[in-house]
Amino acid sequence: MTDKYGVLGIGNAIVDIIAQVDDSFLEKHDMSKGAMILIDQETSERLSSDMPDTTQTPGGTTSNTLACFASFGGTGAYIGTTGADTLGDAFRTGMSSQNMHFTTAPVTDGTPTAQCMIFVTPDAERTMNTYLGAAGLVSPDHIDENLIKNATVTHLEGYLFDRDESKQAFYKASDLVKKHGKTLSLSLSDTFCVERYKEEFLDLVKNHADIVFANEAEILALYDTTDLDYARTQLQKDCAIGIITRSEQGSLITTPDEIFDIDAIAPAHLIDTTGAGDAYAGGFLYGYTTGQGFKDCGRLGALAASEVISHIGPRPEVVLAEFTEKVA
Repeated sequence: MTDKYGVLGIGNAIVDIIAQVDDSFLEKHDMSKGAMILIDQETSERLSSDMPDTTQTPGGTTSNTLACFASFGGTGAYIGTTGADTLGDAFRTGMSSQNMHFTTAPVTDGTPTAQCMIFVTPDAERTMNTYLGAAGLVSPDHIDENLIKNATVTHLEGYLFDRDESKQAFYKASDLVKKHGKTLSLSLSDTFCVERYKEEFLDLVKNHADIVFANEAEILALYDTTDLDYARTQLQKDCAIGIITRSEQGSLITTPDEIFDIDAIAPAHLIDTTGAGDAYAGGFLYGYTTGQGFKDCGRLGALAASEVISHIGPRPEVVLAEFTEKVA
């Protein structure tokens, strides 16, 4: 029997507001290039007032992953919290336009929808300042057992781990995934997340997740090492399927018995690396949920990442299903 949904994503529902800036803008606002930091509403308003021309798009790492998954032809569902406001409406419209099931009710306490201000420098690096707002209010009550039961993979993002109720939501989802014999996927999301919750993330990797996505910096931070071979070996021991993305150096896919080295696919033009890891996860999970081998899963991930970094914004501008022959 085929599941109704290939992937159920649980994450921070965020609207991305993207601007192209030079390094002096980052220096002016004391930003560390390439980092993601959490900010308060006052800081959000201050930065917004100083941003140059912007592009606005539904975002959040898990919803970006689902957008790529859907672009390949997958059917996805999403759990995440927005405010009852214009940005929340925009997020919902963006999800429904890409055929993703999203029915989580907006919060009604006046908390605004989350926004992530993304500053893209000429080297295509992105620096993110995130006001979580309503996105951080995901709780165990939002975890829908029926959705988990009807999804092949439930995908979680590390960014959601900053609040106790959201942590409880993680563990409830994990328990339900096990109960129904499904697959749990986890993205570590960011080195700062890993550093804040290293022991808890190690527990998630070892005892809960079946699939783990991390970039090179995140996996090194998780295992407190500068040796990628050591980190890769530990990941092989700790989870059934591990994916380490390495930008232009491609990716590594590990299982307890094998390692697959996947080449990157160079974009026609490198414009904005925002969402590259999210896109890779979407491509990989599409391959995984449609029964493809690990090499093809990795190539689909590389293809999705290549498309996303060729333009501003974290979601594909083409129908990825039309380009799957490129993985051959």
